[in-house]
Amino acid sequence: MLSTFSNRRVATWFIPLFVVTLAFSSISPHDASRAQDPKPELKSPAAKKQEPPIAEFEKYLSGSTLSGVFTIDGKPLNALEEERYEIQSAKKLEGDDNLWEIKTRIKYGNKDLTVPVVVTLEWVGRTPMIVLDSITIPGLGTFSARVVFHDRKYAGTWKHDNVGGHLFGRVEPAKSE
Repeated sequence: MLSTFSNRRVATWFIPLFVVTLAFSSISPHDASRAQDPKPELKSPAAKKQEPPIAEFEKYLSGSTLSGVFTIDGKPLNALEEERYEIQSAKKLEGDDNLWEIKTRIKYGNKDLTVPVVVTLEWVGRTPMIVLDSITIPGLGTFSARVVFHDRKYAGTWKHDNVGGHLFGRVEPAKSE
């Protein structure tokens, strides 16, 4: 009985292993390379390198208003505060692929300032994300943020000194004159 059990057990491992070995041995080197490297037309569209639409984003953001809400860490997520940023201009700076100057009117507490802020702008395909890493804005404090833009909306995270949270809202286009 023991030998029958062992033979069955060996057979259950040996047969699949034999079939796999036979299958791989019948593939020619040409077939093997094709199996590892799919045809270019079978690759996903996201695999293609897309150039970021710099001029389109400059036009999209310049003259727009970001109107939305933000949360504060430690408070209930439904305790939303309103925010509003009036973007006068957004311009990619020469000489660096990721640095942009965004001139914006910031209303924050009792402050009402128009300031140029140099930010890093990262692209994921055609989707832009503004990155602030400990940027000091005179009269306001030090800020960090990640804000992504898509389909006339924005969303992200923010930090001002030791306080942070989430933010989201709409990108309202400049009024046609």
